[in-house]
Amino acid sequence: MVPKENPGRLMVPDDRLSISLLGELRVSRGGSDLPLPASRKARALLAFLVATGRPHRRERLCELFWDLPDDPKAALRWSLSKLRGVVDGPDRVRIVADRERVAFDAEGLDVDIHEVHARLRQDEAGLALPELEEMAQRLDAVLLDGLDAAGDESFASWLMAEREDARIARIKILRLLATHPDLPAIAAPKWRRLWQEADPEGAEAHALAEPAGAQFGRYNPVTRAPGPVAATNVNRAPTRGSTRALRTQRIGFCDVPDGTKIAYATLGTGAPLLKAANWLTHLEFDWTSPIWGKCFAEIARNRTFIRYDERGCGLSDWEVGDLSFDAFVEDLEIVADKLGLERFPLLGISQGAAVCIEYAVRHPERVSGLIIVGGYAAGWQHTSTPEERARREAVRTLTEVGWGTDNPAYRHIFSQTFMPDADAQELAWFDEFQRLTTSAANAARFQDAFGAIDVRDRLGQIDVPTIVLHSKGDQRIPLDTGRALASGIPNAQFVPLDSRNHVLVDYEPAWAVCMAAVRDFLDEHGI
Repeated sequence: MVPKENPGRLMVPDDRLSISLLGELRVSRGGSDLPLPASRKARALLAFLVATGRPHRRERLCELFWDLPDDPKAALRWSLSKLRGVVDGPDRVRIVADRERVAFDAEGLDVDIHEVHARLRQDEAGLALPELEEMAQRLDAVLLDGLDAAGDESFASWLMAEREDARIARIKILRLLATHPDLPAIAAPKWRRLWQEADPEGAEAHALAEPAGAQFGRYNPVTRAPGPVAATNVNRAPTRGSTRALRTQRIGFCDVPDGTKIAYATLGTGAPLLKAANWLTHLEFDWTSPIWGKCFAEIARNRTFIRYDERGCGLSDWEVGDLSFDAFVEDLEIVADKLGLERFPLLGISQGAAVCIEYAVRHPERVSGLIIVGGYAAGWQHTSTPEERARREAVRTLTEVGWGTDNPAYRHIFSQTFMPDADAQELAWFDEFQRLTTSAANAARFQDAFGAIDVRDRLGQIDVPTIVLHSKGDQRIPLDTGRALASGIPNAQFVPLDSRNHVLVDYEPAWAVCMAAVRDFLDEHGI
């Protein structure tokens, strides 16, 4: 659910509900503030639901705001009942919840920070001085002031990112004010000083780019006084502004015909690259993780990088009847269709490789290239020895018994084989990440579904540029499996990587080799 954009001023009619996230959380109707629950966690819950504008799993909300001894499910129910009394009206339910998810219906609602972002997206150049000044005044306040310690570390990280977005919006508004053609001379020093204080490099770069003589009589951002700026008095490294777009991903949902809701995310700008889901993803956690974060940022540097959570895990529906290979391929099809992607490269990691291969055979006109990392064409049910099959089935039983417990030993079975050379902190993060990503029942079902994969008969039908990268010492998927996959695809390029990790970590040399090979492959084929 996306907040409705308000094309006019930020002032709202008296009869409408409005929520202010700038400063302390406030909810008002008819110009009068409504009393909020005394609980900081309940207020933080409302702020989180309103700010994100999308559904969240109940389990996720419990983990964000309550510790286990506090009976999180009961605390969530109590908080929602209190919040309904504040925001729900006689003819409009704002807190929308079912057995799995909770969301806030913001349609027709006024939320101050959303309106600021919407106005900047709509017509940045057409904003009048009074509106810019009003937005600048609003953004002087700290977003959700007083709620810093209302949740766990994930909530704190989310709040920090939201405040960073507000800071960037404030810089943009100060720039528009400081450079506005209708800015009165008496007000110019104030806005240029504020812009300089908020974004010294941006203000100085603007001053240096102005034509000679244009700066006389204007505020000098270097000396903080009226007057000209010499082109030689600043020698700074390039700003990091181009990386700011990578700090925020956009999450959306699409519906599969069988009723399953699939969550997807886009990151960066440019030509699209779509990654198929692989063993246990979570859009909220993995893109800033010590495992995936740098890799995703590198891919999204000059592209629109698209990911989605597989059915049964992450932000997608967990309670699903069909957890099969065909369903995995359909999920990929739905995401590509939802985003209107016409022709694009696919990235398949681990079992995601087979999903990409099947999609490329079914839709050759839409796939411009395949990037396969640590992939396989046939699962363990087709290729394993009796001893290996017995071991896999024993691991599956352990998964059902111990996956969701506080003891990480069960999940550690996977972590150590995925990344044997990772440090203890990374392994601990991956242990906990797996627990948060899916249920014990689904983790076991995934193992069955992945083991049943078989696209060996599809390899010869691939007719797009393909690169296959595989770690030489991969303990999950042996190198020979990756080599066999590459040899089955016509003209595929095979790149062995000097690593034992199934999931590469960014500080090992093999990661840099992998990233460089992918970049060269995309450049060589113009995709």
